Amino acid sequence: MSVTKKSLLLITIVLLVDQVSKVYIKLNFRLGEFIHIFDWFQIYFIENSGMAFGLEIVDKLFLTIFRILAVGGLAYFIYFLIKKQARHGFILAVSLLLAGAAGNIIDSVFYGVLFSESTPWQLAAFLPEGGGYASLFYGKVVDMLYFPLIKNAAGETIFFRPVFNIADSAITIAAAIILIFYRKDLNEQLDSKKSQKPAGQDA
Repeated sequence: MSVTKKSLLLITIVLLVDQVSKVYIKLNFRLGEFIHIFDWFQIYFIENSGMAFGLEIVDKLFLTIFRILAVGGLAYFIYFLIKKQARHGFILAVSLLLAGAAGNIIDSVFYGVLFSESTPWQLAAFLPEGGGYASLFYGKVVDMLYFPLIKNAAGETIFFRPVFNIADSAITIAAAIILIFYRKDLNEQLDSKKSQKPAGQDA
């Protein structure tokens, strides 16, 4: 299988798992509802308007547009890497990063239109008669993975407090893989792009 097909397959699988998990949680959990799986792991439904792991730093519309532009840039970078015959592992790591970013974009762009609002008292509905809970580009990101690994004597979580999703996981794993195993490849490819001159220009 070519690296192009592997890249597309990886992106498709991550997006599918991410969206299936989010839609299931959105339609079957009330906001704040959780299931205790282990002492260190819960399925815990929350929504956020911000960045990965629930951080809220910038305006929602700006963040969504930035994410779309970032995914476009990553798609072009993957094309560039395939064309330059970069190492397959590096291409797949960048593909995983793109899939994670794209997963949260889908929530931000479409979920406000497709679903009614989730509350602690009622489940959300798909394509509600009265319309969704927000306009296009203003949807909330669905999170559900919670790992309260360390707690204090009062039972309060000290680490790890953020609730996240599959897309966040893909972004984090991809970034770690690139930094640990492919930092040299990244620097070489970025330097290669910088050194390229427009056609018709001489040194």
